[in-house]
Amino acid sequence: MTVLVGCQKPAETVPPAALRNQSAPVAAQVDATEARIAGNWRVVAGVGIPVGSKVSIGQGVMAVNGSALPLAQVGPGQFMAGGTALWVHWLDADARTVAMGDPDGHWYFVMDRTGKPGERMTAAKTILDWYGYDTTRL
Repeated sequence: MTVLVGCQKPAETVPPAALRNQSAPVAAQVDATEARIAGNWRVVAGVGIPVGSKVSIGQGVMAVNGSALPLAQVGPGQFMAGGTALWVHWLDADARTVAMGDPDGHWYFVMDRTGKPGERMTAAKTILDWYGYDTTRL
């Protein structure tokens, strides 16, 4: 398993079943393209990538705290980042806040361009809950 933590394993290794109920539906947002998620982000919540991490996306690369991973879109709203599935579960209309994760449930996180998502955090958490992620860890 590859983990998006600036190429480091998280201190706590959690079995996928503990992070996402595999019987819950899961989907990616079809209008989430690399162009829409390109730019600089701050991780504001999640498991598997430290809160406060700086993420930069663009030109086929996702850099997490300066560590670059190749990024390739493999389907609508679906990417591979350094060999790990990265699905956009929710992106607000103005592309300010995004909820992403591994559909197998290894990790998930919420990023915001300003680091202060406000009411968009509630929307991101609601979507992650719907897709079966254990958001009590947020």
